[in-house]
Amino acid sequence: MPELPEVETIARGLKLLVQDRMITGSTLCYKKIIRGDPDLFQKNIVCQRITRVWRRAKLLILDLSGSSHLVFHLKMTGKVWIPCTDACPDKHTHIIFHLDNGESIFFEDQRKFGYCALFNSDELKSWKFFAGLGPEPLQLSLDEFVRIFSSKKTRIKALLLDQKIIAGIGNIYADESLFMAGIHPETPAGKLSFDELQALYQSLKDVLLQAIDAGGSSFRNYRNALGYSGMFQDKFLVYGKKGQCCPKCQTIIKTCRVAGRTSSICPVCQSN
Repeated sequence: MPELPEVETIARGLKLLVQDRMITGSTLCYKKIIRGDPDLFQKNIVCQRITRVWRRAKLLILDLSGSSHLVFHLKMTGKVWIPCTDACPDKHTHIIFHLDNGESIFFEDQRKFGYCALFNSDELKSWKFFAGLGPEPLQLSLDEFVRIFSSKKTRIKALLLDQKIIAGIGNIYADESLFMAGIHPETPAGKLSFDELQALYQSLKDVLLQAIDAGGSSFRNYRNALGYSGMFQDKFLVYGKKGQCCPKCQTIIKTCRVAGRTSSICPVCQSN
């Protein structure tokens, strides 16, 4: 699933390509990809200018000139990109947005879990999913971070994955940041010292910024706004490396299950 760095990379790339462009129409190939009335959706986006491209948690959002917001949730395999002018849509292309410069935005999703919706400003603010999102990790101060986690009894990995606690973090960056901070994913957050929470705060910021600089992490489906893969997977320390040696102590990396997700850990470096 695209996490904060991947969606941020897409948003930054799209901003350069489509901001201030007008949507002249759309081709809808799979109606269920739209939340709400598909016909009304297509009618309401015509002649709307894209005024801003941004990210909130794992959502990609395009603000439109009519005080509306085009929202994409990429889920597991969603992809929003600008193909070459002669590129043809494939069976996974579910909607195409036509722009006034002759280019198009493709929304593809192999597994069809993702979706696209159009909200006005009041609807977006009151949308339960959007309104319930926690703070952005790259905008939190250390004091705010410590206050959020120090009073919780839940395991720290589960809290990092909870989008209502902190937004945008998934399995990859939770595992990498916990390893960098030397914290076991099953440790109750309230048992972590101030120094440990400070280390996690810094590790989380470092790994997210490094991943954004690398264009995100690519496995099967993720691509940026131009269709290129990210490179951060080449820098993973523990994620997906079960059976390999820890880069710090050479102990064999193992896995455990936390919050229903596989967690990669070094049993020596993350022994607490």
